[in-house]
Amino acid sequence: MQTTKVIPDRGEAMDSYEIYRQANELVHRCGSRDAHKIADMLGIKIIYRSDFKNLLGMYTYLWKHRMIFLNDRLDYYLEQMVIAHEIGHDQRHRELAAKSGLQEFSLFRMNNSSIEYEANAFAAHLLLDSDEVCTYARQNYDVVQTSAAMNSDINLMLIKLREMMKLGYDLSVPFEPDSKFFGRIKK
Repeated sequence: MQTTKVIPDRGEAMDSYEIYRQANELVHRCGSRDAHKIADMLGIKIIYRSDFKNLLGMYTYLWKHRMIFLNDRLDYYLEQMVIAHEIGHDQRHRELAAKSGLQEFSLFRMNNSSIEYEANAFAAHLLLDSDEVCTYARQNYDVVQTSAAMNSDINLMLIKLREMMKLGYDLSVPFEPDSKFFGRIKK
């Protein structure tokens, strides 16, 4: 995989650049890529739920309170992805959540919704450092090896690579993320 950065065009890359900029500004401001710490610093309350069967998490913004309801049976890495995804909704779609109350957003169901893709791209940028991804690419790691080295789900890594390509990095994405991945997770 090549890792040369070129100047992105201003069309499709504009939204990608804004998502990248927003996520990395939060990382810089919070001094961490830890989704728990970022949510806490943003004032987003995380509420663990034992009654979620197949639902991983949901975001809501009610009465000026920002909340993430989270399945309490998630492992650490999946919890990080879900929280980061829901932070993406907070940062990109808060007005939508305010209008509709409790909002169940679906991780990795990107074919149906640009809202979900944006939240997934935001999570990828929040959790995965571009320079670190490039370091592994220069060492000829494939996407599976890079995902393992960075303790990431392969689907999140594929989204990160796709977004980095939109930003002008000379990378290749070997295949599309599995849009139903989270639906198959058994808690």
